[in-house]
Amino acid sequence: MMAEVKYLDEGNLYFQIERIVDRVRSATLIDDRRDAVRTLKSLSKKFRVEVGTQAMDVLLRVLQQDRSDSEIVKFALETLFNVMNDEVSEEQQGTVMPNELAVQFTEIFIKDHGNVELLINLIEDFDFHIRWPGVRLLTTLLTNKCKEVQEICLVVPRGVSVVMDLLLDTREVVRNDAILLLTHLSKDNPNIQKIVAFENGFERILQIVEDEGGSEGGIVVEDCLQLLSNLLKHNTSNQTFFKEGSYIQRLSPFLDQKQLEGSVEQGWHRQKVNNVHLMLQVVRCLVSPSNPQQTTQSCQRAMFQSGLLQQLCGILMASGVPADILTEAVNTVAEVIRGNQTNQEYFSSVMAPVQPPRAVIEVLLSTMVNERQPFVLRCAVMYSIQSYLYRNERGKAQVVSSLLPKQNEDVRRNSTGQLLCLGMFSSDSLSNWLAAVALSHAILDTSSHKEMLLKVLLAININAPPVTLMDQLLASLKQETRFQTRLGYLMLLSHWLANCPAAVAQFLASNQAPVSFLVSLASAMDSHDESYKVIQGVSCFLLGLCLLFNNNQVDNYSEAKLREILIRRVGVETLTDCLETVSRQEVYTNAAKKPQLKYREASEVVFDFEYTRLYKALESSILKAVSAEGPSKRDTIEEHESIVSQYKQLIKEQDDQVHALRKELHQLRTSHSQTQERCKELDEHVQQLRDQNAVLRAADGDEAVRQQLLQLQAENETLRRENASRQTQEQQTDSTHDSAEQVEALLQRVAQLEQDLAAARAQVDEKPTSNEAAEEEVKRLQQENRRLANDLDTIKKEQDDLLVLLSDQDGKIKALKSRLKELGQEVKDEDDELDLDSEAEEEAS
Repeated sequence: MMAEVKYLDEGNLYFQIERIVDRVRSATLIDDRRDAVRTLKSLSKKFRVEVGTQAMDVLLRVLQQDRSDSEIVKFALETLFNVMNDEVSEEQQGTVMPNELAVQFTEIFIKDHGNVELLINLIEDFDFHIRWPGVRLLTTLLTNKCKEVQEICLVVPRGVSVVMDLLLDTREVVRNDAILLLTHLSKDNPNIQKIVAFENGFERILQIVEDEGGSEGGIVVEDCLQLLSNLLKHNTSNQTFFKEGSYIQRLSPFLDQKQLEGSVEQGWHRQKVNNVHLMLQVVRCLVSPSNPQQTTQSCQRAMFQSGLLQQLCGILMASGVPADILTEAVNTVAEVIRGNQTNQEYFSSVMAPVQPPRAVIEVLLSTMVNERQPFVLRCAVMYSIQSYLYRNERGKAQVVSSLLPKQNEDVRRNSTGQLLCLGMFSSDSLSNWLAAVALSHAILDTSSHKEMLLKVLLAININAPPVTLMDQLLASLKQETRFQTRLGYLMLLSHWLANCPAAVAQFLASNQAPVSFLVSLASAMDSHDESYKVIQGVSCFLLGLCLLFNNNQVDNYSEAKLREILIRRVGVETLTDCLETVSRQEVYTNAAKKPQLKYREASEVVFDFEYTRLYKALESSILKAVSAEGPSKRDTIEEHESIVSQYKQLIKEQDDQVHALRKELHQLRTSHSQTQERCKELDEHVQQLRDQNAVLRAADGDEAVRQQLLQLQAENETLRRENASRQTQEQQTDSTHDSAEQVEALLQRVAQLEQDLAAARAQVDEKPTSNEAAEEEVKRLQQENRRLANDLDTIKKEQDDLLVLLSDQDGKIKALKSRLKELGQEVKDEDDELDLDSEAEEEAS
């Protein structure tokens, strides 16, 4: 057979492969079929199309029928792997293959879901010659048609569990390929990711990482970390499970400072860089700003308690760390401390190992405003400063206060504020933009810090008096022509003036004539330059803020006069077009997605995330304020608060009514349950009477009747008690009638409440919100009351049935008394006894 392969005539190849396939199909001896499949395997790399189109069906039949022969199964799996694998081998070089050939064969294979189930069952076999080729083939299927194969594996019984068991295989080649298989299987599929996690996946993966040497390990560690990242990214359930399983603590040894120091001496090899980079990405998956806030905060606390944050800060201060690792470490620290006060305080206390000691924030700022540093590293530092100041009032106050003069200040050392000023007014446009945006985050949403910033003085020239920071910004803005620098200044001024009338007053009163300058920018002739259109839009936005938060302290630029200037010199339509142009820009849309700066080069840096939020929040208010007839922001807010208070009062009243209805319903349910218990006791008593009657019927002869006489007398006493019980039951029935009357009254109250609610809805029909929740609650109570009324009707029917049973019992007892009289026994009637008792009472009286 092998000789036949060697001398194949490629011109007649189709018929020769067809003959081999017929041999596999028709041969009765397993040896003949094995040789034929071996021949197909040897042809499958070079002649994929011919083998795939003719042999796939027969190979699948071999997998089903010849599973007892591991060698033929191995050849069949390897043949299918060669057919569906697009990697070019040495035999295929120079051969022209159709596009997406592997994808087409994969579609044919998975069209029958049973083929994938068959493959998973083969993988479950421990035989190396079956398991390993099966793992490779399933990985290839996932590579070609990932989503479709994932869905099939989910419906196959124990499909994912079988793959998980491969991680326990002691043969490294199988285990390593199983890691790759799981990486493809879990990609972008939350359901499979959850199954892997709950199948003890985290424990097995981290154990392999530790066994392989951690950060010093090889490619296997990289594959494990990639799989771990797949399981955690955008999967809140797995993130919570990872944190609650104390797996965050097991990440700390991976970033141990001793290992890093050893790497500095010996140098970082490429695999080491990849491993550490992926581990940092795993950490970021747990604390990403896109995660739910509760999950992020819990993971941030765990990272501080486990010492992981301390190790990450150690990487920032270590020497000899590669630039890409340092960049990723800065981004990781930024997300670990973002919005967490404890972590932010620890970050601010970290000192760099230099003489004299400097805070880590100052070191990072020095890197950010240094134009010789890599661009991605400077963006990462900017992200860390943003995260440090995010919801950190204490940190913001420290940054702003560092701009104010202090006694006994070390002039040889640049403070945080001085570094920001150096960056804002340097010759590098990117440094100007980064420093201005960083300072804007220090005053974000805090009026007190904005007013403190008004007191900052800068000594620009030794022979000239100091000037305010506001005046220096406006002077630099008028002189600058660089797009990035001018935009950074305008964004800083926008954050400064928003919600701060004092800053607006100082801005308008400046001797730099900012209004005239901004109006000239906004009213310039149309330009096809997109950068200039952005500057025009941002200038109009800044002018709108001056109008929106104007306290009328500057006479020449009061609210009315400033509106007139804008309408006359800029125009409402021009202003509207300029503002809308900014929000339609692609750079604006990209910046509004995430707080992290992700750009490939410095020229792409335009907008900041927080600025886009401010712009989006106030754009419509500015357009309304520019219009003379439009309502002011203050009136709009007061009207909104009035509407909200009315709704709160209405909802409170309805909550009280619903609470009262619930209380009454609870009382009715209690009464109903008591009635059911009483009925149950009566049923048990009736059953006892039936049993006694059966005993009496079975009794035979006079002697037996005499023996039952005493029991009959006791039965008479029981009947007396039954009469009393029946009277009690009638009273309970009356009580039930009272409950029904309560239900009827409750329904009337619900109807009245519906009428009141309809009247309230008519009054607030033009308001933006509704009270659907209260209406649904009332409807639910109505349904509950109707169900309770039905239950009461059922109880009445059961009581009627009980009366019928008691009547039958009386008839049977009378028949027994008659029989006893016939037998000559003296039996007193119950009525006679009652008459005797009454006569005795009369005589006694």
